Amino acid sequence: MISIEHLSKHYGDLCVLKDVSAEIRKGEVVSIIGPSGTGKSTFLRCLNLLEQPSGGAIHVDGVDILARKTDIAKVRQKMNMVFQSFNLFSHLSALENLTIAPIKLKGLDRQTARTKALDLLRLVGVAEKADHFPHELSGGQQQRVAIARCLAMDPEIILFDEPTSALDPTMVSEVLSVMRQLARDGMTMAVVTHEMEFARDVSNRVFYMDEGLIYEEGTPEEIFGNPKKEKTRAFVNRIRTWSYRIGSPDFDRYAMNAEIEAFCEKHILPRETRYNLALAIEEILEIYKPDLRTAALDLAVTWSEKTDALEVTFERSGEWPNPLESDQPDDFGMRIVRRVAEAIDYRAADGKSRLVIRIGKN
Repeated sequence: MISIEHLSKHYGDLCVLKDVSAEIRKGEVVSIIGPSGTGKSTFLRCLNLLEQPSGGAIHVDGVDILARKTDIAKVRQKMNMVFQSFNLFSHLSALENLTIAPIKLKGLDRQTARTKALDLLRLVGVAEKADHFPHELSGGQQQRVAIARCLAMDPEIILFDEPTSALDPTMVSEVLSVMRQLARDGMTMAVVTHEMEFARDVSNRVFYMDEGLIYEEGTPEEIFGNPKKEKTRAFVNRIRTWSYRIGSPDFDRYAMNAEIEAFCEKHILPRETRYNLALAIEEILEIYKPDLRTAALDLAVTWSEKTDALEVTFERSGEWPNPLESDQPDDFGMRIVRRVAEAIDYRAADGKSRLVIRIGKN
């Protein structure tokens, strides 16, 4: 239904979209996820030319919508959009918001447009608010009216630009319920969203966007269950990372420990977990201290909000001794590390050595 080839968008020297190519098929729900500022909304706005692409091609049902002869108004009737800020006409009632475009753009008579509008307001659960103005409606009700307004134009596809981001948590579910129903009814939808459960449950495919391109795409099972790329894994597992490079045995331990403590406080990790983390880092660094004269060590602490897992990674170039194979039976430091660790893994490959310790979260 929609074919995007090598799409780009620049604002002066700022490149927001880089060589984006994708397809959205009829009846498909595509969720677009990713960090803020990575071009998701710009991508959506380029599809119906609210933003003029800097390069590339967009075809809707085989029609090149970037061609000069293309009737953009007709394209937008076929491909309507729901915004995060509702964009209802404040001086019109809910019913009038639905009837104005069909009357003016499609030539419907007033009574036909009104009857259809009431049916759509019933569909989204706000028919009793038909004569109310936007300021008299809750945020969730306004967004449902906005969805009904799109449906009043009989679109073949609806673009949703973070439709729940301006809503209180209690109102999010009512809007998502309407969108779920549209998906069940076979409406083609492209949805920029931060609602991961919606993306997982409703989508046919998921685009993960980062750095202005579609970094990874796949089914919800692939993206949320087994993402292939590192940034995707970090995003869907809501992984937070702190890193520190140790360049010599005389590094500033106080500065490092202060940063670790700040990381733990930011993510509200329990005090005993912090203590065990600090203890593991201290003992491993003591074991590796003699080798710090020959190569720098990269230390990273990662915490997954989704899995509640905390790991500390020690990595450097070259092959370091494996502390798990210590020939010292009374290696006091490793006994301490084993006591506070849920799991320990050492690997040497591709010219690097890596020790990963998983810390139990108490």
